[in-house]
Amino acid sequence: MKLFILSIATLLSFFAANSQVQFGLLAGAQATSADYTIGGKKQETSYKPGGQVGVNFKIPIEGRLSFAPQLFYSMKGYKVKYNRFMYPPDGDAIDNNTTFHNVELALPLQYDFSYSASHWFLRAGPSLDFQLFGREEFTTNSNGKIKRNIPFGYDKYGHYSANAVLHFGYEKSNGFFIYGQYTHGLANISNTDEGPKIRHRAFGISFGKFIKKSKIVLDTRPI
Repeated sequence: MKLFILSIATLLSFFAANSQVQFGLLAGAQATSADYTIGGKKQETSYKPGGQVGVNFKIPIEGRLSFAPQLFYSMKGYKVKYNRFMYPPDGDAIDNNTTFHNVELALPLQYDFSYSASHWFLRAGPSLDFQLFGREEFTTNSNGKIKRNIPFGYDKYGHYSANAVLHFGYEKSNGFFIYGQYTHGLANISNTDEGPKIRHRAFGISFGKFIKKSKIVLDTRPI
């Protein structure tokens, strides 16, 4: 993990040393669910509300193409009804309602449809989820309703997942931006061998504003 963070920091420093860098704040609401299967059989899921808040950068690469990394808090979760028994959450559970509190690092590329200061844009790329903690509430046939903290571990839920993100939005000349976003989970957040396959799904709308734009120049004079 330390090597990964160092690699990202090095990459950002490389681009920032040669580019106009914009820094902004973002916030938004999202509807979240999951693609949930047990033994290849799809389970009935429904959406629940979530949200995002964080920071983003825009680092021009060439022409209308930019690197647009984001680091933000994301609240995700899902509701599911089971047609077969599986752990997690419990071998006797008939449903589950989860909430995950995540830190997400998105690394999309952005394409601006115009050189105009106000323009439409499209972003796409990968993201990594760091699932910090959460809650789940499920019903069992034997013990009724159970509420507990999300258990993380080798045979429980995992702390890490990966996604693909897609954004389509509009950026104004004053730095304000708004975009619709879709997150497609690629990694299973269950660590249980032969357990369920759970992949995040989310879509929503976010907005924000670039508050800093600066030219970073390296001092290459000999010491």
